[in-house]
Amino acid sequence: MKLIKVLIITVAMLFVGALTANTALHAQDEAAVATETAVEEETIDLGETLSDFSEDMGFVQMFTEDEGWKYIIMLCVSFFLLYLAIVKKFEPLLLLPIAFGMLLTNLPGAEMFHNENFAGGHVHWELMTSTDTAGLLDYLYLGVKLGIYPCLIFVGIGAMTDFGPLLANPKSLLLGAAAQLGIFITFICACGMGFTPEEAASIGIIGGADGPTAIFLTSRLAPHLLGPIAVAAYSYMALVPVIQPPIMRALTTKKERMIRMKQLRSVSKKEKILFPIIVATFVSLLLPAAASLVGCLMLGNLMKESGVCERLSKTVQNELMNIVTIFLGITVGATATATAFLNLQTLEILIIGIVAFSFGTGGGVLLAKLMNLFLKEPINPLIGSAGVSAVPMAARVSQTVGQKDDPGNFLLMHAMGPNVAGVIGSAVAAGLLLSILG
Repeated sequence: MKLIKVLIITVAMLFVGALTANTALHAQDEAAVATETAVEEETIDLGETLSDFSEDMGFVQMFTEDEGWKYIIMLCVSFFLLYLAIVKKFEPLLLLPIAFGMLLTNLPGAEMFHNENFAGGHVHWELMTSTDTAGLLDYLYLGVKLGIYPCLIFVGIGAMTDFGPLLANPKSLLLGAAAQLGIFITFICACGMGFTPEEAASIGIIGGADGPTAIFLTSRLAPHLLGPIAVAAYSYMALVPVIQPPIMRALTTKKERMIRMKQLRSVSKKEKILFPIIVATFVSLLLPAAASLVGCLMLGNLMKESGVCERLSKTVQNELMNIVTIFLGITVGATATATAFLNLQTLEILIIGIVAFSFGTGGGVLLAKLMNLFLKEPINPLIGSAGVSAVPMAARVSQTVGQKDDPGNFLLMHAMGPNVAGVIGSAVAAGLLLSILG
């Protein structure tokens, strides 16, 4: 009996062992099959990955897409602007970031900026929440679209501006206002050429030779034109020493260019402190749409002139100004996409822009000549050309042109009056256009 039990147990153990071995072999076979399948699948995924990688390459997109040639042209334009900024030193502090922003936005496949996120002049916030439809430059561009960067730039400009020459000779405020003539003449011309009033106003502001103001107004009225208008505005600002002298000489006689002006009176600290407060209050009540620009300009100036915010004044003149300039330049350049830039409209803007700038220069000179008919002490008409907002470059041009006929004639400080008045004038003109059309 015991022998039978032992035999049964032995047979059962052998059966279980065989069954376990068979299961193990079957599991090994399944594992081997799974491994072979995984290897095959991995090989297939690797091939697809390489194919997707090649299709995503910017080089491939540039030469396979129907409009890939536009990318090439825009990259060449950005390289040219970088050349002007680095080699020729044409407004490098802003032209270099703008050119590099143009470079980044026109790299196929980079997807750093999306025009559709700001279509129709509005921020489409639902698209800004996804990394698939929003890139780095989209987020940075919000500072332009919401009017933050231009206003911060104006705080820095105010802190670096001395309104003393304007206070010493209040008549120069009229010259700064007359130089805005180019804005409104160009506005009328652009409307006649078929541009909408909003587009015409954005193009006309180029005549004020004030980059931040042009960006501020265009981002509100015609954001689709921001790239061409910004490039035109800063390019013509850099070309002030080339554009202005022929116009100034054509509108004046040698006798007028040799007029010497008396030394300006000294301006008290009290006057310099009260000026930004009064201007900010008066202009904001008169034109609320200009309050953000003029208010920031006068805030920066008050920090400087009050003498009690020296640390803040230095900060906005240096660190804040530099940081905002970088963001402003890159994001404005990012709007110069191939679709927005390569069209007949851009060429028209560049042509009209130089007309606006020329009328702005001529307006100040002609008003100075008109004022001389009624003044006992004549003013040199050359300082009228400094009424455009290119500070202090336009004032230096007045000095240079005047000294060619009379080396002993010093017009720089006299020209600074209309020059800083032009900064206020362009901001007021932008506020006026915005209040009418915005």
